Amino acid sequence: MSNALAAERQRPKSGAERAPALRLLGVERHYKEGAGRLSILTGANLAIHPGEIVALVAPSGAGKSTVLHLAGLLERPDGGDVEIGGRLAGSLGDAERTAIRRLQIGFVYQFHHLLPEFSALENVMMPQLIRGLDRKEAARRAEELLAYMKLEARVMHRPSELSGGEQQRVAIARAVANAPRLLLADEPTGNLDPKTSHYVFDALDALVRASGLAALIVTHNMELAERMDRRITLQAGKIVEF
Repeated sequence: MSNALAAERQRPKSGAERAPALRLLGVERHYKEGAGRLSILTGANLAIHPGEIVALVAPSGAGKSTVLHLAGLLERPDGGDVEIGGRLAGSLGDAERTAIRRLQIGFVYQFHHLLPEFSALENVMMPQLIRGLDRKEAARRAEELLAYMKLEARVMHRPSELSGGEQQRVAIARAVANAPRLLLADEPTGNLDPKTSHYVFDALDALVRASGLAALIVTHNMELAERMDRRITLQAGKIVEF
């Protein structure tokens, strides 16, 4: 594992850090649909612990994105609460929620969303600079993470000069650059061929195991889902294992 990420993870652990990285506690989410109401989540519960990878598999429209948005504090539930590392987020203001999102949650999407004008190294440095880290230290940490993702020869390449799998590995390195507690991934291998998908998942899996991250990964790829610790789905507004 990257020394930078390892150092963050070797801090003395408080009670909050021993808690599940993510908990959904009786979460409800409803949307207006014409004159009526569409209920996506109705008392959904979930706990994901450090070092655990959980696959979320469900049909389109079932509410997978809603779960990710709630877990990532991008939306507020209509009922229940979301807990990140032992801290309930329901009563927090927008600034506090943004701080948790920036420092404790990493996001990986189906489309890598790398900044095209910057190199792989600069893309991984960016969240660290936003956090306030010194540029030299941010570069050192970014180099370590990219080397861990087997991209040490590609650090100065821009996204257009990288393959799809390389771009996604840079996106994963960027997502964990601030040593978050929780990683949320939405179809991170959805645009890749089967061989590259497995290569990217192997890198992600190794990173989670080594760093003690907790990961919730939305996927339609059942072969990858079966390699994760648990598989969950959405049924009648509840989160259930299968």
